[in-house]
Amino acid sequence: MRELIGSHDLLFVTLDTLRYDVAVSTPTPSLARLLPGGRWERRHTPASFTYAAHHAFFAGFLPTPVTPGPHERLFAARFGGSESSGPSTYVFDAPDLPTALAKEGYHTVCLGGVGFFNPASPLGCVLPGLFAESHWSPSFGVTAPDCFGAQLDRLETIVAGSRPLFTFINVAAMHQPNKHYLAGAEVDSMASQSAALTYVDSLLPRLFDLVTGRGRPCQVIICSDHGTLYGEDGHVGHRVAHEAVWTVPYADFVLEPRS
Repeated sequence: MRELIGSHDLLFVTLDTLRYDVAVSTPTPSLARLLPGGRWERRHTPASFTYAAHHAFFAGFLPTPVTPGPHERLFAARFGGSESSGPSTYVFDAPDLPTALAKEGYHTVCLGGVGFFNPASPLGCVLPGLFAESHWSPSFGVTAPDCFGAQLDRLETIVAGSRPLFTFINVAAMHQPNKHYLAGAEVDSMASQSAALTYVDSLLPRLFDLVTGRGRPCQVIICSDHGTLYGEDGHVGHRVAHEAVWTVPYADFVLEPRS
């Protein structure tokens, strides 16, 4: 990652609330062509809900491999005692990745999805406030069936320009309510979350076309921030210490620019 800063664009996509078991059991042909080895990596998230997980992500604490470590991180905010930075880690003297990349000449853009990115409240301004440019509308949110398509419509108006670009997208489709993605469903379930992921996968080629049309290679990070529960052990939702909440899909790869 250290060698890519300045020469590569960066795209960070969080598939909000996507469970690992749903991710690996759902056919995602668009992603399968790009995932290393054609499959998701199983990792553990640093937090059980969106707000806390994203603060950790932007400091460099992406989901951790489930195998014994230590594991060298892609990027990291410098602090005393860090044991997971290595020779390839992009280490920055800033409190968060958007601030660090802005200092490197990047234009930083946030396309929010779930309520923690809704600027109608002071809390909803915190994460978007890390970026030079941020966007949210109800059409990006959890109740909008084409929320990801609306985010891509907005991104299409942003990608022009010569500066390196850091694009962050929080995709809300997998978050409850997601029953509208499954015909006839009356309640949210793993099956309706799978249908939501199918919808998202169908639009990923458009996203990747947008970010590779700028003449630069693009480093992509795509993962879930946490899972969620549909009745397991009596729980519905997340923000609890449960294996299905902590275990998330993760991948990173480089896209070459379109000719």
